[in-house]
Order: sequence, then structure tokens, then C-alpha cells
Amino acid sequence: MLRSVVLLRRGDGVLAHEDGGAVTCLAREDLAGFVAAREPDRPRWVWDDATRWYPGLLAAGVRVERCTDLRLCHAVLRRSAHVDQELLVGPDTEGWDALAPTTADEPALFALDDPADRLDPLAELVRQQSALAASPERGRLGLLLAAESAGALVAGELQHAGMPWRADVHDRLLSDLLGPRPVTGQRPAELERLLPEIRAAFGQPAMNPDSPTGLLASLQAAGLAVTDTRQWTLAELEHPGIEPLLRYKKLLRLMQANGWAWLDTWVRDGRFRPVFLPGGVVTGRWASQGGGALSAPVQLRPAAVADEGWRLVVADVAQLEPRVLAGMSRDTAMAEAARARDLYQGMVDSGAVETRTQAKLGILGAMYGGTRGESGAMLPRLTRRYPAAVGLVEQAARAGERGEVVSTLLGRGSPRPGPFGGGSDDDAAGRAADARRRAWGRFTRNFVVQGTGAEWASCWLADLRNRLWRLGDGRLTDRPHLAFFLHDEVVVHTPAELADEVVTAVRAAAAEAGRLLFGDFPVDFPLDVAVVASWADADAPADAVLEDEGPL
Repeated sequence: MLRSVVLLRRGDGVLAHEDGGAVTCLAREDLAGFVAAREPDRPRWVWDDATRWYPGLLAAGVRVERCTDLRLCHAVLRRSAHVDQELLVGPDTEGWDALAPTTADEPALFALDDPADRLDPLAELVRQQSALAASPERGRLGLLLAAESAGALVAGELQHAGMPWRADVHDRLLSDLLGPRPVTGQRPAELERLLPEIRAAFGQPAMNPDSPTGLLASLQAAGLAVTDTRQWTLAELEHPGIEPLLRYKKLLRLMQANGWAWLDTWVRDGRFRPVFLPGGVVTGRWASQGGGALSAPVQLRPAAVADEGWRLVVADVAQLEPRVLAGMSRDTAMAEAARARDLYQGMVDSGAVETRTQAKLGILGAMYGGTRGESGAMLPRLTRRYPAAVGLVEQAARAGERGEVVSTLLGRGSPRPGPFGGGSDDDAAGRAADARRRAWGRFTRNFVVQGTGAEWASCWLADLRNRLWRLGDGRLTDRPHLAFFLHDEVVVHTPAELADEVVTAVRAAAAEAGRLLFGDFPVDFPLDVAVVASWADADAPADAVLEDEGPL
């Protein structure tokens, strides 16, 4: 039985290096048939980068079960503190360091002057295998590399299948909120209606809320002591113009991020097909390139409608990161609280705190470095009740402040900070250096938890995609398949008659992800699962925070 097949582009063809040294020369039009013929043997396909190979295979109706994505694995190993970096060094190492994924608008395979063609996948595979074999954490790192590569397959399949999306519903939702579609370059009717009200309230006839710089100047001219135009800054101000201004800016952001231009660009043939990038964030969380896939606004979710005779199975895990913290720290008291569907209420029931709000603020403060207000006030109590959990993030913060690399449970390493600077504690340079040091400690404190949460999610996706494949027949889109992913939430598009089996698969995959990461340690990952015709019909996560993150 084949164990692996390494694929290399050579000119206008492909070389396939199989176990035992056999090398097959293929014309590119024969690649899909070659892969399909060998896939029943369940080989691991090894390639430089899945974004350059997998879309073409999917377009030809070929789905693969396993792969090694050398680009993603290289990035993990190069940053891991558990790897001898000398074992990864070769003549093309800098090329692997710089290799980027292709985008939807670029030709995926046989592109002219593709930097990947200047790399040697065979040599890189040998280096990676040697580095992994020599690592004291090769078991955990091996799981991370497998999950990362599986994520590359999931991302390709998500883009290929797409999320069912009704353009007519999307257009109607925008019109209800903003008014009819405006002529290019003009404001929608609702923004035009709000503008005079805002200008009159602030006494600024030329006020332009579309410009952050101009808006800030107008607010300051109106006597408001503000230094930025963020939502939470403005929401604290007492002024009659704030309410219409906040509404204006929210609607403007909706139009800019998911308006008619977005609809024209990203929805084709009844599907929203964003470009997902596994490991696109330093913590290992996914990113997306275009389409704003990881910030899908609740107002537009009614446009995500299952096909006739199909359903959407929407599943999200409650309070993923606190549960991950309990598991990775092996804090038995916190794991006991996590047995409740609502971990924060479980903390209240155990007597750790009096209210759910205190529990939530305290744990988020521990994970994000909140030392002031009610969050900081809760920390001593949580430290006494959950010493292992709080101790783990505190240790990560102190390591970050020393400029050290911290690691997730499976071994993803944090980036190293730049120099903090120096000076005495009393001068400005010293205070600035200390502030940078503390800020980096807050980053590493959260890195270990968020990164391990991303690892749990990757294992969930990896197991789920294979379970879904076994539920049907035919091509990927003829069977239940993943249609969307949002950090700790998945959407599966499934024939209605298989919806119950998909629910079982989603739950089983979540349990398997917990077992893979935490063994027999008793930490639960309960899911909220809904079978719906529209994404909007699924209950929103209890702790979803849907707010703007940048300047208004």
C-alpha cells in the first residue's frame, strides 16, 4: 500500500515520486486521473502548497483524504521552540520561509515564474522529517503538522463548495437597512437622511463622518475630549449627536464591508466562496483573504439559505478558550466547572464567584491580562480557586516579558519580540520600555490559549471532514460537506435526510478533538447545534461579541 506520493511541477508536467522510488512523469491534464486512481490506497499526498494543487483536483472532481502541506508545516517548524533549527536549513530555506499561498484570482498550477518552482519539495520533506524525528515533542508536533495540513484541504474544499448564499435576499436586507442601491459614488438614502441630523447636533455644517481624521477634528471642535473615534470611545460620550453618529458609522461599515460591491465580487452561482488561510494568524487561527469571511455580520446571515431539499447544520462550541485553558493546565477544579454547558455559570455554582458576569470578566482578564476594574478584582479569587489555570497564563506572560518564546499545547511557538529598549525606571525611555514589555506579556499570555484553541478547532475540522465524506456518495458537493468555518463555529450543508447523522458526526468529531489534545483529562466541549434552512435561524453563540474593532 502506498504511504506517500510527492508531487513536483516540472515544466508543463508533473513528477510523482512514489514509495519505493518509482517516478511517474505526467502531463498536467493526466494529474487528476493519476491521483484518483491511487486515492483508494489512502496515500499521503505531499506537495509544496495545497493552494497550488488542490483547487484543480477539486475542479476535476477529485477529493483526497490526506496530505502534507510543506509550506504550512515549514512555517510551524521554523518557529517551534521544540525543533533544532539547523536541521531545517538548506539551500532553499529562505524560499520556503517566504513562500506565500496563491489567491483565488491567481492561476493555481503551472503559473509562470511561480516562486514555488525554485524550491525542492523532496529535500524539504527530508529536512522536516528529520527535524520532527529529533524533536523531544515529536508526538505533539506531529499531530499539529497533520492537523495543519488537513486544514489546507478543508480550506480548499470550503472555497470549492462555497456557502449557499441568496443574492436576492442579501440585496433586500441591504435595501431595508440602507435604502435602494445608490449610484456609484453616492451615499445610500439612510446615510443621507442621518447626515443633516448629525451635522446639526454637532454644529458642524461641513462635518464628514466618512473620514476618521475629519470626524476626530469635528468632535474635538465640538468640545469633546476624545483622542480616537472607536465605537466604545464614542459610546461613553454624553452628546445628542452620538446616537445618530454611531448608527451612521455602523451602516457605513456594513456597506463598505458587505454591501453591494461585496455582493457583486464574492457571490457567484449562488455561493459565497471566500479564500480561507489556515494558520494565517501567528496564533494558528485562520485568516481570510477578501470577503471578510471571519467577520460575517449577523444582519446578513438570513442570506445564507440551504438549497432546496438540503439543510444547514450549524454548530459552535461554547466558551472554547476557557475550556482549552482548563484542559492544557489540567486544572481539575476548572474542568469541573467546564462540565456545565455554561462554564461561567459552573464557576458560580462551585462558589468561586457570585455572578456569571464576575466569572466571565475574571477569566477573560486572566487570559487577556486585564488587571483593572472588576476583572482585576476577580483575579485573586480565581487564582485561589483555579491555581493551575491562572498559573499557566501568568507563566506565559512572565516569559513574554523576558522576551522568550512560549508554546501552545502542540508546540506552535510565538514570535520573538523586538528589543524593548532600556533606561531607568524613572525616565521616559524606561517607562516606555516597561510598557512594551508588559504589552508583549499580555500577547504571550493569550497566545498559548488562543493558539491551543486553534489546534482544537483544526483537529475538529480534520476529523469532521472525513466523517462527512463517509455519509454520502458522489462528488464533494453531492454529500454532506463543510460550507463555512468561523473560529469555533462550523456550518455543514447537507441533504435534509442526512441532517441527524451530520449532527452526530459533528458531536463525535468534537469529542475526538478533545481526546487528541487532552487525552483522558475530563474537560468537556459542549456544542450548540441547530438544523436550519437559514443560518440566521441558528441561535447566536451566547458569548459572541459582535462589535467593531477599528476606528469608526
